[in-house]
Amino acid sequence: MSVPDPTVGVVVLTQGTRPDDLARGIRSLLDQTGVSLDIVCVGNGWEPTGLPAGVAGLALPENLGIPAGRNRGVEKVSGEFLFFLDDDASLPDRGFLATAVAKLRADTSIGLIQPRVVDPSGTTPPKRWIPRIRKGEAEHSSNVFSVWEGAVILPRAVFDATGGWAEPFFYAHEGIELAWRVWDQGKRTWYAGDLVANHPVITPTRHSYYYRLNARNRVWLARRNLPALFVPIYVASWTGVQLLRSVRNRDGLGAWWGGWREGWRTDAGERRPLRWRTVWRMTLAGRPPVI
Repeated sequence: MSVPDPTVGVVVLTQGTRPDDLARGIRSLLDQTGVSLDIVCVGNGWEPTGLPAGVAGLALPENLGIPAGRNRGVEKVSGEFLFFLDDDASLPDRGFLATAVAKLRADTSIGLIQPRVVDPSGTTPPKRWIPRIRKGEAEHSSNVFSVWEGAVILPRAVFDATGGWAEPFFYAHEGIELAWRVWDQGKRTWYAGDLVANHPVITPTRHSYYYRLNARNRVWLARRNLPALFVPIYVASWTGVQLLRSVRNRDGLGAWWGGWREGWRTDAGERRPLRWRTVWRMTLAGRPPVI
């Protein structure tokens, strides 16, 4: 008797501004072998049109933000595993998803996998795509405590237990919260240097909106997820990092402080502090949640 292919629910998020990239990413999904896919393309404030057979569309009437858009997509797909792909990312290997699923099944201590990210044109990828403080070689696999969200896979049961992506964030730092909450399930978040996703190298725009959400969400991240003792320590450490960075570049510092104050004064949403045993496991793995 043949063994059925593993089932993967796939959420592709887009605002419809990158039609060529979106088409490339969807083709790379439809080319996957050894898996059974349930794919939805979520239009965040846009109605997806012209989708190929095998890909459902979900139009959201307004841009709900990256985390909420992904969560709406999850509601529309089924599968033992969930895979999230941004509209400017793609999978160069037809066996990517089957290999990722095999890793998750072979080592059930892993609760989420982020692959190595490579620009298909050969441009040197930025170090920020390696979610480690000590970056090292991109091909080196390791435990991590945040993820680049453009291509990640995890068991559906683990995702559901985390509570999903942090909808109040809109964007910025939702990959840290998801990684932390995976750790809090007794699992590990894993950077797989031997798995590759493609994404073009694009210089990120650092506007006042970015600085405000970056600071606000950093405070919210602590308030939502850390034991009370660690909340001020974590925020203080990242405030110090920002001030050091601002010595050479003061752009956006005013907006950053505005977001910092907003993070303390506004509702951060559901609070689910990490268990103390999770804090200890993360510390033993090299990243206590105070830095």
